[in-house]
Amino acid sequence: MTQVDFYILQPGGRGNRYTLAARLAEKAWSSGHRVLIATESKEDLRHMDRLLWVHRDQSFIPHGILGKADPELNPVLIGTRQHAGDEHDVLIDLCLSTPEYFSRFERVAECVDQEPGPLQASREKYKFYQGCGYPLAVHNIS
Repeated sequence: MTQVDFYILQPGGRGNRYTLAARLAEKAWSSGHRVLIATESKEDLRHMDRLLWVHRDQSFIPHGILGKADPELNPVLIGTRQHAGDEHDVLIDLCLSTPEYFSRFERVAECVDQEPGPLQASREKYKFYQGCGYPLAVHNIS
């Protein structure tokens, strides 16, 4: 069954949910996992792509856009909520509602910041996962 982790940036925490997604993608990739970052829109997809290029000066996260980049060369892919390709390892979810394909992933990481709209959407997603019986964990991030 899919493990769902909510990573919650505390008030005054470093960055936003996009920078948190970059941190989680780097950690998952460096641990040998394949990652799909699901975004709400093409604009968010482009923002995440740019962010992964400049995330940290000392490192590079090999990434590309789902459907355009070679998955063999890019263990981190960025897509929109509509498609997941063949990915099934780690899903980092930046969407406002749960992508339909979430349950085929081993792990789902929900990135939560203090923005009112996304924060409320994350609360609804938590209730959904809980109601379906998925194992949940909450991590408070400063």
